[in-house]
Amino acid sequence: MSIRRIKKIAIVGSGIMGSGIACHFANIGVDVLLLDIVPRELNDNEKAKGLTLEDKAVRNRIVNDSLTASLKSKPSPIYHQSFASRITTGNLEDDISKVKDVDWIMEVVVERLDIKKQVFEKLEKHRTPGTLITSNTSGIPIHFMSEGRSDDFQKHFCGTHFFNPARYLKLFEIIPGPKTDPSVLEFLNEYGEKFLGKTSVVAKDTPAFIGNRVGIFSIQSLFHAVKDLDLTIEEVDKLSGPVIGRPKSATFRTVDVVGLDTLVHVANGIRENCPKDERLELFELPDFINTMMENKWLGSKTGQGFYKKVRKEDGSSEILSLDLNTLEYRSAKRAKFATLEMTKTIDKVVDRFKVLVKGKDKAGDFYRKSFTALFAYVSNRIPEISDELYKIDDAMKAGFGWEHGPFQIWDAIGVEKGIELMKAEGLEPAAWVNDMIASGNTSFYSVKEGASYFYDIPSKKQTKIPGQDSFIILDNIRKTNEVFKNSGVVVEDLGDGILNLEFQSKMNTIGGDVLAGLNKAIDIAEKDFAGLVVGNQAANFSVGANIGMIFMMAAEQEYDELNMAIKYFQDSMMRMRYSSIPTISAPHGMALGGGCEISLHADKIVAAAETYMGLVEFGVGVIPGGGGSKEMALRAQDLFEKGDVQLNILQEHFLTIGMAKVSTSAYEAFDLNLMQKGKDVVVVNKDRQIAVAKQHALLMANSGYTQPVKRNDILVLGKQALGMFLVGTDAMQDSNYISEHDMKIANKLAYVMAGGDLSEPTRVTEQYLLDLEREAFLSLCTERKTLERIQHMLTKGKPLRN
Repeated sequence: MSIRRIKKIAIVGSGIMGSGIACHFANIGVDVLLLDIVPRELNDNEKAKGLTLEDKAVRNRIVNDSLTASLKSKPSPIYHQSFASRITTGNLEDDISKVKDVDWIMEVVVERLDIKKQVFEKLEKHRTPGTLITSNTSGIPIHFMSEGRSDDFQKHFCGTHFFNPARYLKLFEIIPGPKTDPSVLEFLNEYGEKFLGKTSVVAKDTPAFIGNRVGIFSIQSLFHAVKDLDLTIEEVDKLSGPVIGRPKSATFRTVDVVGLDTLVHVANGIRENCPKDERLELFELPDFINTMMENKWLGSKTGQGFYKKVRKEDGSSEILSLDLNTLEYRSAKRAKFATLEMTKTIDKVVDRFKVLVKGKDKAGDFYRKSFTALFAYVSNRIPEISDELYKIDDAMKAGFGWEHGPFQIWDAIGVEKGIELMKAEGLEPAAWVNDMIASGNTSFYSVKEGASYFYDIPSKKQTKIPGQDSFIILDNIRKTNEVFKNSGVVVEDLGDGILNLEFQSKMNTIGGDVLAGLNKAIDIAEKDFAGLVVGNQAANFSVGANIGMIFMMAAEQEYDELNMAIKYFQDSMMRMRYSSIPTISAPHGMALGGGCEISLHADKIVAAAETYMGLVEFGVGVIPGGGGSKEMALRAQDLFEKGDVQLNILQEHFLTIGMAKVSTSAYEAFDLNLMQKGKDVVVVNKDRQIAVAKQHALLMANSGYTQPVKRNDILVLGKQALGMFLVGTDAMQDSNYISEHDMKIANKLAYVMAGGDLSEPTRVTEQYLLDLEREAFLSLCTERKTLERIQHMLTKGKPLRN
């Protein structure tokens, strides 16, 4: 059988979804042909230019305007703006014949069956037999779309449902049609996971498929419960957000972002097409939703929804909240519950659920009512929307950003406890759940030999979840493969002679225990193993050093201790760089400050595409002190050429720190020289990251890794560079662009990156620059303004500029 490869894709429909999908295919290196309709009339701008309907600029106006708007949107749909060159635009009259040359055609037009069928009829005239053809519908039955098409078309046709925004939401639902070839489903399932970085889920051809069927039920359930429980929208968003592992936007803010009309459209589709749904009454729209629809209070797109941003008389802005009883906007009310207070010391979300359902206040009532409704509903959706329960959990985690799926939450509470709570609410689980317990299975999931298993209903036994061979799941091996542990890290054996160092501190901050663990891991690896990966599977790689510790030492004027702590950080970074085994850093999410410095000192970075990396210490009034300032000076000199270019390169690296630049993707980290082309690599699917990092460590070890020689050849420019920096910071302060304290920090950084006030360019060692860096860091810690900034960061959670 020939191997199918996707080198070029045609995307038909350039709206928000179509352009977003086009950008994501460009992200992974695929050539994209993006097509849309031809305008039927000129706009005012075109008339002023004397253009006609035959001009190419007019004929491609819709597609070009849509793509331009998408590329300007925040957050960006593309990893790097240069990747947009991989997208070619056109229209459905002049360019439709070009689809004959692509490997995949994807339709992303308006959600109307008649229009979709018209588009497919046109496409089939030009499509090359064997070409994949799919629809990105969010709910129209797939079997309706392919009616009347050729056998080859139907064999290669199915639904491929991305969630918006396509770059960031991981769910990729694949919905077979009546005649879809199983090999097509198999290919798309693997392609979505391996190349697009998605969680691929093969769904049944039922209304709203898996993600939206359960997600919209969950939201509609809350819509009906909010008045019964006498809760405000702020209270619901407090209860249904990060405390239970859901996005910060929680429920009502999420609806505002997505658009109330979009939610209503899907809810109505489920209500009209699922007459046997046992909770059909919950898909009826409450009166307040109907009123909001009539008033066009649809959310962000119309300027108001459940929340409304207004400008006050003093010029400041305020976000008002909708009172669901009066349907009038009012000032936000603070939400506070005793039940939530009980979870403040519980770091892991999964450990909170048992506590939350025991609450004696309205919060406890809310969780018992909402969780039991969800549990009963998902149990009854099998086998309607999926034969396997894990697919429902995967869909909710990847499509709606839930940290834990419904069955995982039920497991955390206890299956039998969940049934008990359910019955108290007048609900019953599906019969198969009781059968499961009767068969001796007390949980939906289990872990055996590092692999995840799920309860398979037909066989009534735990079955291995397929597709895990490409992944290493740290949660599954942490206990059985532990080699070393302290309060800050766990070191696990990944197999094949490779260790993994996993941060365990709060928000993965780096303090003395983490550094001690890093040194211990290197000791162990050098003695008995072949390589070391530094990686974890938390929300973020690391948000930086433990600034609370720095603040306490500085406030108590314990400068000797602080000096020793900073030197220990620097020495640990140098140990990582100059160990006798290959070291791999695997950053993802936020890799800031000290987390960035750890990555800078690894032999190789294997970064997730969604990595936001930067040296952000300026925000708290200091410079990078764990080798980051030294490293940027070193990396600048490695790019030096003759003449003035040296100063320009050094200035760029100086500004990376001075402006606290953070990459918006791993690819942007290359621009900042935080990652290096030819050495560091990017992984699109974060689930594969640890496994890929292990492979690189193993390859380096097997290729004959040799401990690097310490650098003593770093060219610093001395007074020549220092003078340039000082003139620049002085001018910026005079122009009130930066504060006096900002100038002081910048000048300290300038001194380090220039190599001091040497009279001429000189070759120095890394240790020379580290000593300058540490001295500058310590001197800034004596500043009152620095202590104020750190204190503000600790109390408010964001940097203070003054």
